[in-house]
Amino acid sequence: MSFEKVSKTLLGDTPGRSTELNYFRIGPQDATRKVYLQAALHADEQPGIMVLHHLLPLLRAADRAGELNARFVVFPMVNPLGMGDIEFGQHQGRYNRGSGVNHNRDWPVLYDAVGEGMAAKFGDDGDENIRSVRAALRSWAESLLQVTAFDQWRQSVVTEACDADYVFDLHCDDDSLLHIFSIPQLADNMQQLANWSGAAATMLAQDSGGGSFDEVWPAIWLRLAKECADKPLPLPVVSCTLEYRGQVDTFDEMNQQDALNLYGYFQEQGLIEGEPLGTKGEARAGTDLRATEYLRAPHAGLLAYCVNLGDWVEKGDTIAELIALDGDGAFVDRLPLLAGTSGQVISRKTTKYVWAGANVSKIVGSEMIESRVGSLLSD
Repeated sequence: MSFEKVSKTLLGDTPGRSTELNYFRIGPQDATRKVYLQAALHADEQPGIMVLHHLLPLLRAADRAGELNARFVVFPMVNPLGMGDIEFGQHQGRYNRGSGVNHNRDWPVLYDAVGEGMAAKFGDDGDENIRSVRAALRSWAESLLQVTAFDQWRQSVVTEACDADYVFDLHCDDDSLLHIFSIPQLADNMQQLANWSGAAATMLAQDSGGGSFDEVWPAIWLRLAKECADKPLPLPVVSCTLEYRGQVDTFDEMNQQDALNLYGYFQEQGLIEGEPLGTKGEARAGTDLRATEYLRAPHAGLLAYCVNLGDWVEKGDTIAELIALDGDGAFVDRLPLLAGTSGQVISRKTTKYVWAGANVSKIVGSEMIESRVGSLLSD
C-alpha cells in the first residue's frame, strides 16, 4: 500500500516567483501498469480539479483495501504557473505568458527525442520492445534542461507521464456537454470510457495539429510500429482528453459522480478491484474530428442563440443570430449563423460578445467537412 503526496518547488525566474507543484502517487510501487491523470493544464478550466478531488479518496480507500492493480499518478492541478496568471481581476491561465503559446500545444515530439536508433534495439518480444522505448523516454525526460520555471514544470510532468499505460488529460470547454478527444486506434476503448462518463461525443483524429498533450504519447508508438513493421510493437498507451462540460460546471455533486464513473471505467479495465462503482450508460459512437464543425463568427457582434446544448440540427439551420455592433445596421441588423453540417450541438459561448473568427459552436456530425484540414482544434 502506498499513498504519497509529492511537493516540488519550481524556482522562479525572478525573485519572489517560486511556485509549488503538488501531486500524488497511489498504489503498489511494483505494479505492472501505471495510470497518469492531470487536470487544469489550461489553468482556467477547473471542473477536472473537482473530479480528481473526489477521485483521490476513492483511490486511497482502494489502496488501503489492496484493490489497486495499477500505480496511479494524479496531478489535481497540474499547472500552478497558469493558476497564478491573474490580470486586472480576471484569471487567464490558458497561455504561457513568456511565449504566448497555449499550454496544451507544442508538447515534445517524442520520436524526435528518442526514436532514432530504436529500431536496431527491437527484437521479437513485444513487451521487451515496449520496455526498451520506455527506458529511453524516461532517460530523456530525466535529462531535460531545467533552467526556467516553465522548463522545471514540463520536466516534472513528462517524467511522470512518459511510462504510463493510461494518460488522461482533464479539461473543459466554454459552455458544453461532456466530450472526449482521442485517436482512431483507441476507438473501442474510448467507447467504453464514453459509456462510463456519459460523453455526448467522442472525436477521433490521429493528429489534430499543434502537439496537444494527449496526442504526443501514442504518436511515437504509432510511428515506430509503422517504421518497424517486421517487429512486434503493440500500442501500449491509452491516451485522451476528457472535456468535463463547461467552465462553470464545477459542482460537488456533479463532479463526484464524474469521479465515480471514472473509477468504474478503471474497474472495467481491470485496474481496480472491489465493489463496482459509477453508472455505465450507452454513449454515441465516436466520429472523425474532421466531421465536427467549428462554427465561427464572421465579424464582431452580440450572439443570440437559437439552439440549446444537445440539440440536433440540420445543415442550414440557424445556430445563432449575430447582432451588429457598428456600421449602418448597428444594434438593428441580425446576421443568421448557419450550421454547415448536420449533427449535435455540443458547445456554445458563455459570454455572448464575440469578435471576428471567434468560435461560436461545435456541431458534431458524421460527414467529413472538406474545409477541415490542417489544425483541427481551436486555440
